[in-house]
Amino acid sequence: MTHDALRDTKFLLVNGVGEMPAVGFGTLFDKDPTVTKQAVKDALEVGFRHFDCAERYGNEEKVGVAIQEVLKAGNVRREDLFITTKLWNTNHRPERVAPAFEASRRRLQMDYIDCYIVHTPFAFLPGEDPNPRDEQGQVIYDSGVTLIETWRALERLVDEGRCKSIGLSDVTLKIVQEIVAAARIKPAVVQVESHPYLPEWELLEFCHQHGIILLAFAPLGHGVEPKLLEDPVITGIAERLEKTPAQVALAWSIQRGAAFLTTSATRSHIQENFEISTLPPWAMREINEDVTTRKRLNTVVETGVPGFIH
Repeated sequence: MTHDALRDTKFLLVNGVGEMPAVGFGTLFDKDPTVTKQAVKDALEVGFRHFDCAERYGNEEKVGVAIQEVLKAGNVRREDLFITTKLWNTNHRPERVAPAFEASRRRLQMDYIDCYIVHTPFAFLPGEDPNPRDEQGQVIYDSGVTLIETWRALERLVDEGRCKSIGLSDVTLKIVQEIVAAARIKPAVVQVESHPYLPEWELLEFCHQHGIILLAFAPLGHGVEPKLLEDPVITGIAERLEKTPAQVALAWSIQRGAAFLTTSATRSHIQENFEISTLPPWAMREINEDVTTRKRLNTVVETGVPGFIH
């Protein structure tokens, strides 16, 4: 298997400090949380330097322990890492933002966070229950706060030097446009579901125009039907290039100017997802022109309830 510099790609944080490694590792594991620590250590050993965390995943402590063990071994330096975590929906009220941030930072055992992201644009009822529901089982939203008010609280975290950049997640183009227009500190990162079945070209173009990094989650389709990695265009390219379908889809993401997050608890898959190399122009053209399926796999942008967290 041949590699080139594609997997080492970094995107400049125009609206922040430093650079983000385009190849990122997500830490949402729906299995036994003990897998988190080993998966993160495996990812660090394989070469991942960008880690995406969240209060809502319930495993920041495990991620922090794994990273600290590798840092203490002297194989990786903190300044080589890019650590992201996210503000959950129940903490959107401005007075709750800094305490939520500090709790995440402590759990991760980090002196600073590289990027702090609003997990979704939906505010839920403030409190300890991360998924507040009424008697009918409907989400209880918080109408007492707007997204721009929450954003202002994140801007203060940057002012105070607690995080180097801030961003949005699970948002539509319209919401990104509204925040960019009103923000004093613009989003450095916008994290959304994106893959060849949901290319989000319009959002990607807007992000490029405003120096925002588009960070794709579920870049391999998350194993949901219809299965992206079984698409005949993707598998055909993989066969001709002697790559795996996953390596084709991930290379496509970076080459079109989007960072990605991939998650696996299996060391061989972690390795496979890191060992990507540049696709030839004809392969990029085929994916862009011949993949015709259009499918959103996660309805979080409509409700604020993540479809991949159970």
